[in-house]
Amino acid sequence: MMKNRKRNLTVLAVLSFVCAAVALNWTYNSRWGKPDAEMVYAEDEAMAAAQMDFAKSLTTSGTEYFAEARLTRQVSRDEALELLQTAASSEMASQETIDSAMNAISRMAACSMQEAQIENLLLAKEFEDCVVYIGDGAVTVAVPAPMEGLSEEDVARITDVICTETEYGPEQLNIIEVKA
Repeated sequence: MMKNRKRNLTVLAVLSFVCAAVALNWTYNSRWGKPDAEMVYAEDEAMAAAQMDFAKSLTTSGTEYFAEARLTRQVSRDEALELLQTAASSEMASQETIDSAMNAISRMAACSMQEAQIENLLLAKEFEDCVVYIGDGAVTVAVPAPMEGLSEEDVARITDVICTETEYGPEQLNIIEVKA
């Protein structure tokens, strides 16, 4: 009961961010612009920091790991979102900077929505818990694994979900086995 409630609250929070990003994009972005070099650099730095935080969270084991990984992912995204919103709302921002920031916000929202969808599908495929991170041309999935590791069938189920729900192929998938 409590697990379903937490999952539903997480999905609701992600959907709220998606709706906010779409509304901002609709309001501020009437056309596609060329990426601004400063925005691209800021976005790359924010995503690199998010991936480092995600990698650091891999050292925690068990149930704590999944909660901590989700929290780390959300905090990193919130920081990146704040940076992008600040850049877009600056009085000195060019239209290209605003367009680039809005596009980055939309991409982050889309990734968040895909991550939540994939996590829910993996839970439906009888994985106890999981965390998904989409970024830099790859998908990282952390799932609980028995001491002997995941079976080929488990890896195939994960790969099937990722390849069906995203444009990524099996070679772009990283599966992390979290031992309890």
